[in-house]
Amino acid sequence: MAKDFILPDIGEGIVECEVVEWLVAEGDTVAEDQPICDVMTDKALVQIPAVHDGVISKLYYAKGDIALVHAPLFAMDVAGDIPLPVVESAVNVEADTPAVTSDEQLEDFILPDIGEGIVECEIVEWLVSEGDKIEEDQAVCDVMTDKALVQIPAKYTGTVVKLFYAKGDVAQVHSPLFQMSIAGTQANVVDINDALVKAQTKAVEQKPIESENKAVSAPVINKKAVASPAVRRKARELDVDLTTVPGSGKNGRIYKEDIAQFIKSEVPNSIDTSPLQPAADKSTSKNSANGTGGSRVEPIKGIKAAMAKQMVASVTTIPHFTFCDEIDLTNLIALRSDLKEQYKQQGVKLTMMPFFIKALSLAMKEFPVLNSKVNDDCTELTYFDDHNIGMAVDSKIGLLVPNIKQCQSKSIVEVANEVSRLTDSAREGRVSPVDLKGGTISISNIGALGGTIATPIINKPEVAIVALGKLQHLPRFDGQGQVISAAIMQVSWSGDHRVIDGGTIARFNNLWKSYLESPAKMMMAMS
Repeated sequence: MAKDFILPDIGEGIVECEVVEWLVAEGDTVAEDQPICDVMTDKALVQIPAVHDGVISKLYYAKGDIALVHAPLFAMDVAGDIPLPVVESAVNVEADTPAVTSDEQLEDFILPDIGEGIVECEIVEWLVSEGDKIEEDQAVCDVMTDKALVQIPAKYTGTVVKLFYAKGDVAQVHSPLFQMSIAGTQANVVDINDALVKAQTKAVEQKPIESENKAVSAPVINKKAVASPAVRRKARELDVDLTTVPGSGKNGRIYKEDIAQFIKSEVPNSIDTSPLQPAADKSTSKNSANGTGGSRVEPIKGIKAAMAKQMVASVTTIPHFTFCDEIDLTNLIALRSDLKEQYKQQGVKLTMMPFFIKALSLAMKEFPVLNSKVNDDCTELTYFDDHNIGMAVDSKIGLLVPNIKQCQSKSIVEVANEVSRLTDSAREGRVSPVDLKGGTISISNIGALGGTIATPIINKPEVAIVALGKLQHLPRFDGQGQVISAAIMQVSWSGDHRVIDGGTIARFNNLWKSYLESPAKMMMAMS
């Protein structure tokens, strides 16, 4: 019997994702934990694995479609599974369901998973009252976990009937948070058996047009398209259908060289990219071909859409102010040069970033306000014990800011290992949601791409961010008045002026700067 795979929670606050690539086809035999597809959320690229051995019987979405969390993603015949009386179960569910009027349906909103390992949260503020009419995706309440302040949205349009908790109460994950009356009779019943019936009905009604088109447009040389994630990513970049590429490896495995050879042979590409392209009339196409008068429209989605919303929320709610200074890194560069090869032999990539992060953590011990969060009403300031320092990474899918947890208790070598891990993951777009959550302050290394001065935007709800400029060798005077060459970096701080003033950021920066300019002082501070 076909069993639906329900798309689980794949990140805090994520309710939908884009299907980037199916790694299997209908009819394929798959093993437990085998990757089934790549999906793109507004935070990262996530690979969805199979949870059973079996055969794929139905893919409910096409490449590029938007899949909903808690909805069926694909169906499979599970090996050794005993058929279930799905229809009878559905009838029993309907029989046991309390009678409701034709105009409305009562439903409890179940508090979902809001973070890894989180089983409860505190109700910080109800944003609605009993009797209020609310819209789908409208914010209903703010809850505080042990990691962050999370806003809970409504799943449907309707009326709030009952709030099960009062402000300040502790709510349990997977228990009812509030009850609402949903207008109309088409509201979704949150029941797994009902979801299975609907999914199977959908599977019967939908025609496998896409599969038929693929079969006609190009021969399937390697139906399973055995390839590594890097090869699949390369194929997506070049718009190549891996099912038409002959693989030279064992069991038909496809390598990057196979893709290059395939392109050279000028075999037609069978991937239909028309849904991703805006419609254009003949005159536009003609002008575009001549290099004049053309235009194209691309949707803003995924990471870019999330960044746009986050930045707008930050600049419209936080009064920013900027503080700039220069740091002489001559001594620090010399220290790193002495240690670089030694630690390289141990597998540690020792860049400048670990020193910046550790010095920042040391300075925050003296200025804890830099490691805090202010509530929206600016009536409370929350101080964090852990220094979870984020790094802005310019990845292929957009700006990601993974953070290194508990920097206050890590050595420079431990920080360096975390920097390498998170940087590699971010550039591949596969950062774990855990690494993206819970940051308390951020560093943006704009100097890696050029530029000296910036006005960085605070990563809300943090209260400060620093941008590192490019390293320059500039003439400076030493203690004897002699002109010397110094390794100078410009740094630009942005602070939340509601809780940080100019004097505080200047004194904090001076302490951070002193650790970087005198590495021995930083080493002593770590003892």
